[in-house]
Amino acid sequence: MRTALVVLRKDLLLELRTLESLPAMALFSLSTYVIFHFGLNRGKLDGELAAGVLLVTLLFAAVLGINRLFVAEREQGGLDAFLLAPVDRTSLLLAKAAALFVFLAVLEAFAIPAFGFFLLGPSIGPPLLRLYGVMLLLDVGLAVVGTLVSAIAVQTRARDLIVPLLALPLLVPALIATARCTSPLLLTGGPAAIPFKWLGVLLLYDAVFGLIAYAVFDFLLED
Repeated sequence: MRTALVVLRKDLLLELRTLESLPAMALFSLSTYVIFHFGLNRGKLDGELAAGVLLVTLLFAAVLGINRLFVAEREQGGLDAFLLAPVDRTSLLLAKAAALFVFLAVLEAFAIPAFGFFLLGPSIGPPLLRLYGVMLLLDVGLAVVGTLVSAIAVQTRARDLIVPLLALPLLVPALIATARCTSPLLLTGGPAAIPFKWLGVLLLYDAVFGLIAYAVFDFLLED
């Protein structure tokens, strides 16, 4: 855990100094909202359509962060040094997944209110707070799967192509569950109750992929 905290601190400080990932992710989200706003030619979205637009936007913004998750280690030799160090390699998984989770949480703190402003109308209230809570559960799965995929893709030349090709199919169950959880919160007549069945599916997804990542990450680094 101490090693994971050291790597996490390094990643967060590096992002604060360079601002390579978060500004790009935020700008991408804002640009996508503007495109949807004018492309759909509707002043206000609701229900499943609103949930779909939000999830698609945040998913592809997350891909930008996943692409760069291991780039610094690969370019500066940090990955090889970590493999030679006498530390538990799973700590790198914890650190990178935690860093990606922080990036996604910060992104959504900006992107969800912007989504409400551009596509839900002028009222931003409690439904968006509950929406943010559901998205944090999705972020756990995104962080774990994104870390695994990024660790694979960083070893290849076509990193920008490999990440979406591997990550998107793996994230389909989580996206379906999140869409079913968020669409009741975005109804025009007022928010409805979150279906606990789909919330349970999302929690199960996070648990299953967390265990899978813990089991295979050590072997993944060696290969």
